[in-house]
Amino acid sequence: MKVLPNKTVVFRLSSIGDIVLASPMLRALRSAVGPKARIDFVVKKEFAELVRSNHHLSVVHEFDASKGFAGLRELAAALRAERYDLAVDLHNNLRTKFLRLVSVPRETVVINKRICARWQLVYLKRNVYNNVVQVADRYLETLKPFKISGDENGLEIFIPDEIQFGISGKLAAMRLSKFNKVIGLCPGAKHFTKRWQKEKFAELGIQLAQKFSAKILIFGGKDDKQDCAFVASSINNVAGENAAADFSGEFSLLETTAALEFCDVVVTNDTGLMHLAAAKQRPVAAIFGSTVKEFGFFPYGTKSVVVENNALDCRPCSHIGRASCPKGHFKCMGEIQVEDVQLAAEQLMRQ
Repeated sequence: MKVLPNKTVVFRLSSIGDIVLASPMLRALRSAVGPKARIDFVVKKEFAELVRSNHHLSVVHEFDASKGFAGLRELAAALRAERYDLAVDLHNNLRTKFLRLVSVPRETVVINKRICARWQLVYLKRNVYNNVVQVADRYLETLKPFKISGDENGLEIFIPDEIQFGISGKLAAMRLSKFNKVIGLCPGAKHFTKRWQKEKFAELGIQLAQKFSAKILIFGGKDDKQDCAFVASSINNVAGENAAADFSGEFSLLETTAALEFCDVVVTNDTGLMHLAAAKQRPVAAIFGSTVKEFGFFPYGTKSVVVENNALDCRPCSHIGRASCPKGHFKCMGEIQVEDVQLAAEQLMRQ
């Protein structure tokens, strides 16, 4: 067994889900090295709020990508001065390779991304994955040389009290107790092929609002505002003017996470908000289009159902999503019906 490090730096620059999925590894590392050891985290500035309040971390180093290579060199110099015992690279891209090389840690461990298996599945449609390992567990694999293993406590995200109280007050004003259920919808995603049609999200919201006397809360970023507004207005036009509330573009990542905790179930595309909901142990109905569970990004540590079209030989066409369907038919999402997703959501609400 290797000697446990006293000073560790963890690299995961982006994005939302990838960073949140690192939380079980950070918890396991802290448990193993004890409260006095140093655990630092390197992350892009725009995602830093996800880890700033993490109780297991000592220092969060924020990389400002807008500074380009100059910013990278500045960060590398700061890391080199720390003289780390161990670097844990959970990203393993050109930037983190440079940072870990220049920072000169005594030892380095790197995530196994299963790149060869992923390439074969995407481009040759050969599934050579021996088993499906969630990304959070792949992160934990990096600590095996130190005999460190994870627990069964799922994902974590730490929310400062002022944010939690602020969101609680905002939602309390909506008198959610009047409704039998509170259901979260997340219609957005960065890539087109990971987005279920907004019209179907709207119809789903209408059906659930009417059947369960439910309040529908809609979440997304600024780029999702147009689709989320369409979903909210469509629901309110049919199910009543107070049936849905659209928070897209209004909340920070931590504020969104705090609000998701009020939901009885969250229906989402394969995107970062799926992992934020899982971090609060919300039941998640996840809709997968161009991606598949083999890539490791399915809900972790919470009750969940993945709704996907397994009848297509063109899936997966990408491990991150595409701007358009390469076949032109988009059947991976087009053939998933509202009834399919509603059934999954209702199943989770009954559990």
